[in-house]
Amino acid sequence: MMKYSTTNDRVTTFGPVEANAREQLDRCLAVSGDDARGVLCADHHKGYGMPIGGVIASKDVVMPAGVGYDIACGNCAVKTNVQADDVDVSRVMDEVWQVISFGMGRNNDERIDAHPVFDGILASSIKEQRLMLQLARNQLGTVGSGNHYVDLFRDRADGALWVGVHFGARGFGHKTACGFLALAENKDWDARVADHMDAVPTTIPIHSPLGQDYLEAMCIAGEYAYAGRNWVVDRVMRIVGATETLRVHNHHNFAWFEPGPDGERWLVVRKGATPAYPGQCGFIGASMGEDAVIVEGVKHPDARAAFYSTVHGAGRVMGRRQAAGVTKIRKRWVCGQRDCDGTLPSGVSGIAGANPRCPTCDSK
Repeated sequence: MMKYSTTNDRVTTFGPVEANAREQLDRCLAVSGDDARGVLCADHHKGYGMPIGGVIASKDVVMPAGVGYDIACGNCAVKTNVQADDVDVSRVMDEVWQVISFGMGRNNDERIDAHPVFDGILASSIKEQRLMLQLARNQLGTVGSGNHYVDLFRDRADGALWVGVHFGARGFGHKTACGFLALAENKDWDARVADHMDAVPTTIPIHSPLGQDYLEAMCIAGEYAYAGRNWVVDRVMRIVGATETLRVHNHHNFAWFEPGPDGERWLVVRKGATPAYPGQCGFIGASMGEDAVIVEGVKHPDARAAFYSTVHGAGRVMGRRQAAGVTKIRKRWVCGQRDCDGTLPSGVSGIAGANPRCPTCDSK
């Protein structure tokens, strides 16, 4: 574990430091209290308000922009009792695409009438969250778009099949975040709040009524995200006909009260950073179709200084803008039929070397 030197003792960084991400972190620290601490994980890069791969620990404020719009975005991976080589990947991924809803605003075609997370939403002390119950019902078990995915993995040690997913609290979390960002600026819940990447993040005092309401609402959205990932993984296992032997489940966009290096109680905001306390396992997924890893937190002075936080991606060679125009290093499945431009739908992947059904011409 290599720690690079920093300009002050409030920040711990890993790997070469991106100047614009460090500037963002410093802006976050400036509004988070005199004792606030910051961390840049090894895969950090510039984000909205707070760097991705960044951590802010404060005793005074919570930063909704630090948690982000995709509240409790995270990964869930389940090791199954079947061997990857025994799975008809094309059939499984065809059915995944038919059964699981991908994309912005999509609803789940398999109605989930009862779930404990719905009871939690109904019990929310925040009226606006209670009014989003139907949205939550509709979207529970949907994956979303962008870098969110369902994937299958082969265990390098024993060949077992793993099912992995990556997404967060969907529209329910996004509307919760937007509402509190508006309230924090003394606007109505539904008001639009202008934001940009270099804005000074809005903070809310932890012990204020609004701060307590946000933390409650964030936790409810977090429970919703975990419920959604569990449902999707379980549904894919039903498609495979497998049962689980191990489940690893973690967030990387959230805020928790945790003991800091000094033993005191801190509110730790992680944005694109995986919690990794000694003995705690985490699933760190890469891009669709690429390697992922299971990690375990260790007891180490650098880990403690980082508030036991680590990367949320399996590696990052360059920024997205830097990569523009450069030969692709990500593998994307393209249909081999003449005159067909079909590609694998966003969010669906499979074991490398598999030949899925083309969504455009229906060929294999």
